[in-house]
Amino acid sequence: MSILINKNSRIMTQGITGKTGQFHTRLCREYANGQQCFVAGVNPKKPGEQFDGIPIFATVQEAKQATGATVSVIYVPPAFAAAAIDEAVEAELDLVICITEGIPVRDMLRTRYKMEERKTRLIGPNCPGIITPDEIKIGIMPGYIHQKGRIGVVSRSGTLTYEAVAQLMSLGLGQSTCVGIGGDPINGLKHRDVMELFNNDAETDAVLMVGEIGGTDEEDCARWIKDNMKKPVVGFIAGLAAPPGKRMGHAGAIIAGGQGTAQGKIDVMEECGIRVTRNPAEMGKLLKSVL
Repeated sequence: MSILINKNSRIMTQGITGKTGQFHTRLCREYANGQQCFVAGVNPKKPGEQFDGIPIFATVQEAKQATGATVSVIYVPPAFAAAAIDEAVEAELDLVICITEGIPVRDMLRTRYKMEERKTRLIGPNCPGIITPDEIKIGIMPGYIHQKGRIGVVSRSGTLTYEAVAQLMSLGLGQSTCVGIGGDPINGLKHRDVMELFNNDAETDAVLMVGEIGGTDEEDCARWIKDNMKKPVVGFIAGLAAPPGKRMGHAGAIIAGGQGTAQGKIDVMEECGIRVTRNPAEMGKLLKSVL
């Protein structure tokens, strides 16, 4: 059991013929059950061609009908990536993972509006993707640092996801699923959405939640955890020293109007009973202490 993806997932790559799409599709296919799981590519200019034996289709709908794929990963350039998400939503895929960084905010506003009342879940954009260790990985995270276990990880930061996993592994703690939700201001699944999935997953015993400055997603999640979560959650918030008004790393990592500070997020999380470390080197130890 896992959340969102497993060894039975059937995946297509939108932008499979680009340099990034080729590189990461190849690596994902080499990981665990990837050979069986990656079944289609999409490029409107190259239908009928193949990449490493994967058939390429002109549209998401055609790829879905021909192969049964219900999950898509997007490596399309920023100017066209929102339209790629729209196409996957129109085709009623179950899950779309958008790795692309730098999508114009106005494009994502339109896409989020179009996604209302639709069945498709979106992870990203500007995210490392999602992995269920020893089963399937979809995205750009290094597979070898992960191992199957019972800890859920949800993070806005790609590199801090890897750091958290490395610490868990050093303590002998594998993961059920790791979800990098991305750091853009307008994105798909939030911390709270993923936390709800972990809460209902019989194979997840505890969750490590990594946040950063900007927005109010971590606070919203903390309040939901206080009222609903049946499993222990620990957290880390990046950006304690970040100056207000300056964008740090991610498009969404900005303290604006006094909102979105790391300290403010930590205060709310601790008020809601979540143990939070100020030291990124202590994430794994803190998680182990609540098991």
